[in-house]
Amino acid sequence: MNIYSINSYVEALDEAKLLISSKIVNDTLAIENITYNSKETKPYTLFACKGLAFKKEYLDDAVDNSIACYLSEKIYDTNVPVSYIIVSDIRKAMAVVADMFSDSAYNKLNLVGITGTKGKSTTAYYIKYIIDEYMQSLSQKPCGIISSIDTYDGKIMEESHLTTPEAFELHKHFDNAYASGLEYFVMEVSSQALKYDRVLGVDFNIGVFLNISEDHISPLEHSDFDDYFGSKLKLFKQTKTAIVNLDSDHPNILLDSAKASQRVVTFGKNKSADVYGYDIKKVDHETHFMVRTAEFDEEFVLTMPGLFNVENALAAIAVAIEYSIPIAIIKQGLFKARSSGRMEIFTSEDNSVVVIVDYAHNKLSFEKLYKSTLEEYKGRTIITVFGCPGGKAYNRRVELGELAGKYSDKIYLTMEDPGYEKVSDISLDIKQHILKHPCECHIIDDRGDAIKSAILDASPNSIVLITGKGNETRQKIGSKYVPCKTDIEFTQTYLKELTKKR
Repeated sequence: MNIYSINSYVEALDEAKLLISSKIVNDTLAIENITYNSKETKPYTLFACKGLAFKKEYLDDAVDNSIACYLSEKIYDTNVPVSYIIVSDIRKAMAVVADMFSDSAYNKLNLVGITGTKGKSTTAYYIKYIIDEYMQSLSQKPCGIISSIDTYDGKIMEESHLTTPEAFELHKHFDNAYASGLEYFVMEVSSQALKYDRVLGVDFNIGVFLNISEDHISPLEHSDFDDYFGSKLKLFKQTKTAIVNLDSDHPNILLDSAKASQRVVTFGKNKSADVYGYDIKKVDHETHFMVRTAEFDEEFVLTMPGLFNVENALAAIAVAIEYSIPIAIIKQGLFKARSSGRMEIFTSEDNSVVVIVDYAHNKLSFEKLYKSTLEEYKGRTIITVFGCPGGKAYNRRVELGELAGKYSDKIYLTMEDPGYEKVSDISLDIKQHILKHPCECHIIDDRGDAIKSAILDASPNSIVLITGKGNETRQKIGSKYVPCKTDIEFTQTYLKELTKKR
């Protein structure tokens, strides 16, 4: 990080055409900390007053902790005189401040950004495994990561709350990574992060666009599909090399938008792709596939299940080629690759019941999960355990209900980050769409109990799909994140019970 005076931040915000006014009580103070959490304030802090949930008492607490300055879209009366900077857009201003505070640390990293409706986490981990394998061969530091699963920046290893964190945290991770000697960093870039300027000004060496399908449509997220898609397309304007999936919906729009990048590389099962995947087949528990590029035509193997993961692997291979990573190391990295809570398979002792824990939580991911299940587990009874979040992405209740009803023999609806809504109300909303199909449906609010019933009541030759939470350890109830057991823990517990029962 760099230590700048308050006046320096005023000048930077003025240059960015965001400054409305400012008042500096003490121009000798320098900023040594930036935050929007009043609990993290201390002397020499710049405190941002941001968000719909912001309350004046948060600023009062910050002032009591002797902050140097506050950043806001309005002036507040405070108990003691304190410097302030008033801006026209607090989110854009936070991005400018964070960039300046971290001395644009992202520019000192090989930074990869990944967006898309499905597969961001898995692709991020495929890339990380490949780069880690490469860096280990050179006796260098591993790849940093920000994903919806967890975050590692050389100093911090923690479970993630947001797919892409707010600008202050994001740039802290970049700074930590650079200070720790990390050379490579891969991150998921959500539509929300692009729309609300969390990654404003960040330049990506490589930007990956995986796919697009309608999602996150709600008053709190995106007003319609155009807003959602348009937000994701912003990534190309911040990317040197764009890597684009030719198998995605709306490929012409993607390729046209990708022209904003300096270079475009394509991947997919389309023969015209620069990284072309073909001859995809299941061999025992492995997925084998061929990849043809201008440089090679080779076989790759994934041990992580799900035929659809070939799409994510092709994206990772394209990234690795751009970084000139040897083919043997790419193969080795992909063979070892895992993504916690994504397509994790468990079986009963007699193999009569298979359980897949996966993060599938939207239309596209459900479609790919069911297609893969029907191909890889032919003839098994399909049991699905899922829910939908409260207060957002209302379209999922229709789409997931209809898809689950169409492909499942039995369904258990349950809790999945209900927020301020009742779990039973969300489940009833979903159920009306399930019942368009001849499918048995149960509502069990407690997620552990739902998983228990799904596994213990499963008939022989069944497959249980537990979707939406993966290996997450929290449920969002109201405004709080409440600790809970993971779907994996529940699965392992009840498969043992099933063995004893039989």
